[in-house]
Amino acid sequence: MSVQPNGGKDDIEEIPPPQKPPSPPPHTTFAARGVHPPTFSAFKPRDYRITSTQAMNHVAWNCDGKKLAAVGIDKITRVWTPEKSMEPRSATMFSGGHSDDVDYVSWNPTHPDLFCTSSQRDRRIVFWDARQSRHIQQISLKSAPVYTNYSPDGRWLIWASTQHQMYTLTFGKVGEETKEQWRLSDKDPVTGTTAIFNHSGTGLVLTHISENGFRVLDFPDFEVRDHPAAHVGGCSAVSLDPRGRYLATGGHDSIVNLFDLQDWICVRTITSCDHSINALSFSFDGEYIAIASGGNYIDICATETGIPLHRVTSLVSASTVGWHPSKHLFAYCGQTNAREGGPPAMAVVSLFGLVE
Repeated sequence: MSVQPNGGKDDIEEIPPPQKPPSPPPHTTFAARGVHPPTFSAFKPRDYRITSTQAMNHVAWNCDGKKLAAVGIDKITRVWTPEKSMEPRSATMFSGGHSDDVDYVSWNPTHPDLFCTSSQRDRRIVFWDARQSRHIQQISLKSAPVYTNYSPDGRWLIWASTQHQMYTLTFGKVGEETKEQWRLSDKDPVTGTTAIFNHSGTGLVLTHISENGFRVLDFPDFEVRDHPAAHVGGCSAVSLDPRGRYLATGGHDSIVNLFDLQDWICVRTITSCDHSINALSFSFDGEYIAIASGGNYIDICATETGIPLHRVTSLVSASTVGWHPSKHLFAYCGQTNAREGGPPAMAVVSLFGLVE
C-alpha cells in the first residue's frame, strides 16, 4: 500500500473545473451570513492504495469520527484511526464473520464501537464491537443485502436486497430472553434501493434507481406521505442535511437537487457534474455538500447557493463519499483503472481535508 499526498499526477487525467452558475441572492452568500469557508484549494487528496483486483466499495466514519472503516476487496473489514495513521499495518482487521467478500459497512449512530457489515455473496449481515476481534452476532438472510442503514436510536436497521426490496431488523428482547439481540422484523418489505431516516427516526426517504422520484414514508408503519419527482432516469443517491433543512438527491441525469423538508419542494439545483451521481454527503455544519459521480473527481458545492467551491481530482470514480462528523474532511474510495503497459488496477481509500 502506498501513499501519494499529491494524488499522483501521472495517473490522473486533466478534469476541467465545473462551470459556475449565475450569482446567487446576496443574503445566501457566505459573507452575508458570516461564514468563513475553508480554503479547499489548499488541500491535496491523500490516496492510500491497496494491491487488489477488486475495488474498495464503501467507507464510513463512526459517530465520533475517530474511526474509519473500509470494505470491498475481501472478507476483511479494515478500521483505521486516521488521526494516528492510515498505513495498512495500523488498521484493525475484523474477520471471521463472513465467508465471502464484504460489500457494505454501517456504524451505529449511538455508539462509537458498534458497526455492521454485509455481503451479497454469503447473504449475511454481521454485527461487530470494535473493542473485540470476534463478531457479536450473525444473521443469515434469504436475499442478498447490498445496503444497510441504522435508525438514529440504533435499534432498527433497514437493509436493501439485490431485488430492490427494503427489509428491517430490530434490536431487543423477546419473551424470556435476558439479552437483547438483532432479529428480522415481521414487517412486509417495501420497494427501494436506498433509505435514510429523518433525524428523529419517525420517517424514511426511499429511493429507487429506476424511479424518477423518491418516497417519503412514516416509520415504522411505512405509510407513504409524499412522492416528489426528482430526476430523469432514476434517483441514485440521497443525503440529509444535519441541520434538518434540506434533502439532497442525485440522479443518473448528473443533477443534484436540494429539497426543502417542510414542503418537499425543490429549492436548488446543482448542475456542476458531468456524470451520473454515485453518492452525496453533507458536511457536519450543513454548509457544504460533496458529490461523487462517474467522473474521476469529487465536487464540493455550497449548500445555500449551489455554487461549486472546489473540484477534487481523484484517482478513482468514487463509489461513495462521506464527510467526517465534526471536521471539514471527507473520505471516498474506489479502484484505479488499469492501463496497458502501466500499473495494474488497485483499490484506493482517499482522504481530503484537514486530518489533524
